Amino acid sequence: MVVHPPYNDLHLHLEALRQHDLLVEVDCPIDKDSEMHSLVRWQFIGGMKESERKAFLFTNIHDGKGRKYKMPVLVGGLAANRQIYSVGMGCSIDEMQDKWDEAIKNPITPKFVDAAPCHEMIEKGVTLSQEGNGLDALPIPVSTPGFDSAPTLSAGNVITKDPETGVPNMGTYRCALKAPDRLVVRMATRVGGAGGYQHYQKCQAMGMKEMPVAIVLGCPPYVAFMGPQKLPIGVDEFTVAGGLAGKPINVTTGKTVDLTVPAEAEIIIEGFIDTTRVEPEGPFGESHGHIALEEYNMPMRITAITRRKNAIVPSYISQVAPSESSVIKRIAYEPLFLRHLRNDNNIKGVKKVSLHEPLTGLLRVTVLTCEQDMPHTEVWRALYSAAFFKGDCSKITIAVNEDIDADNADALLWAISYRTNPIKDIKTLDYRGQGHGPKREHGGEEDSTLLVDATMKSPMPPLALPGKEHMSRAKEIWDEMGLPKLNVQMPWHGYSLGAWHKIWDEAGHRAATGDYLENGRISKSLSVVGLKPETKLDPDSGKPFKS
Repeated sequence: MVVHPPYNDLHLHLEALRQHDLLVEVDCPIDKDSEMHSLVRWQFIGGMKESERKAFLFTNIHDGKGRKYKMPVLVGGLAANRQIYSVGMGCSIDEMQDKWDEAIKNPITPKFVDAAPCHEMIEKGVTLSQEGNGLDALPIPVSTPGFDSAPTLSAGNVITKDPETGVPNMGTYRCALKAPDRLVVRMATRVGGAGGYQHYQKCQAMGMKEMPVAIVLGCPPYVAFMGPQKLPIGVDEFTVAGGLAGKPINVTTGKTVDLTVPAEAEIIIEGFIDTTRVEPEGPFGESHGHIALEEYNMPMRITAITRRKNAIVPSYISQVAPSESSVIKRIAYEPLFLRHLRNDNNIKGVKKVSLHEPLTGLLRVTVLTCEQDMPHTEVWRALYSAAFFKGDCSKITIAVNEDIDADNADALLWAISYRTNPIKDIKTLDYRGQGHGPKREHGGEEDSTLLVDATMKSPMPPLALPGKEHMSRAKEIWDEMGLPKLNVQMPWHGYSLGAWHKIWDEAGHRAATGDYLENGRISKSLSVVGLKPETKLDPDSGKPFKS
């Protein structure tokens, strides 16, 4: 009898994706080294809407040499789009942020179990070093064919623990395969970087030559989402995952390392990172959208690989945004920014924070949506606060009003073009680190920050598009005629921007209902002798504006 956990593991999550028609199952032969990620990549760069993207499950896999694999690979299975992420969260898209907030406020201690599915199959000892065994038996894809130097774990939750306090950390770091029993882990070493790297430094300071590590592949979604989520240092991610599930997460202890791991994981790779030496790793296509060149990182010797009998290998589609990893990060980061501005800094006029995703990969452009008539001083306080909230984000920070779609680059440029006076509304600031990107801060090269107030400073005339009711009716006619499917984006109708009057609404209604002659009679009654052309009319008095 199969006993299901009190929350979805990866197998139950797959079934939920099938039910929501969010899974593409690929049974034809696919080369994991050159075809797999390239195929899934097309739904991110092929002009498809985010809502049309799906998870891909590959079941007939071989490598570049023709060797076949028994385990399936899931790509895009956690966050190819927001709907897939919401299925993993067990709630609607609109409810996700509240669920995160409640989980962080109400963590639940995990439950230790002895009989863990992740230990159904155990490989230890000499076979780990043999070709075709160990890591070499796992169908790990090459993420950026033609540029990457190795198959790389992109969807692993890497677990370490503080050697002094014992508090664990779970982060998503890339891990390049080097041998059946060796890989190299890259953890961010910048200031405020990876929690695992801080443990690595403590191990070095304490004279420990090795640091125990467990790399988890295929967690239950509630646990998998912990890796990219930025929680305070020292918070046990398993407790927050329990908060999401509303029940304790089942955990167990590794077979060769004293680390806590999720019991329902698909695969656990156990071992030790050498703290005394480093090994070249890369090139690898990074989430900032450029190829990370070869550099020295942390070698890990493998002491055990445990797994479920019917294990599934997950792999994130990352690299150039939009991607699966950028969707996961965006859902995690945007609420952090909004809470920081509204709660920590009490800037209540900020209604939304959007991290620009395509190509810039969330880190470079931040857009603040501010309510109309927000005081000028508050707009600038929000710009400064957002720009320096996270050191690797918000190089360009833009404030706009609620009528501007932050995800529409054309709308952003429109706001910047018509709502800024560059000498007053644009500022540059020195002393910014390079952050995560093709240039690294380790070289000492500094960057700078651009702040743009693209909010309206005074009322403006309406946008010159037909009114909403007329565009809505025209859309109905378009659909009735069977014309090509439309990808509707804001702004798709005209609306008031403040400089408008009810008498012009009345005139517009008359014109749209065929009664323009009445407008002509009214305008004739307001004619004036001897006035310079282009003098503006005061709609309240029906007379020329006085200069």
